[in-house]
Amino acid sequence: MNITPHIPKGARYTIGARIENKLLDLLELGYIAYFSKKEDKIEKISQCIFLLDTLKFIVSVAWDAKLISNRQYEEIALKLEEIGRMLGGWKSKLSNPEKKNRDFS
Repeated sequence: MNITPHIPKGARYTIGARIENKLLDLLELGYIAYFSKKEDKIEKISQCIFLLDTLKFIVSVAWDAKLISNRQYEEIALKLEEIGRMLGGWKSKLSNPEKKNRDFS
């Protein structure tokens, strides 16, 4: 969210606002998924993953258009990758409930 003020004014209210809105949508959908019924969680998490992929694409477009710096892109890309790993793990755990995270045999 802190990259939007650094985007040039011409793009701040278009692609910058779009990035902010997608981040907020992802946060909201993650919250909804967390409190959803068990049978609805996988679908909501899949929607989160799709939204995250869309967000990654929009951020890469902003970087390609040189609207954000390399440092800003690297910072946001690392955070988005971590979110992706967390969502993937959450979905995997729900898909295979009998499978444990670790095996201490």
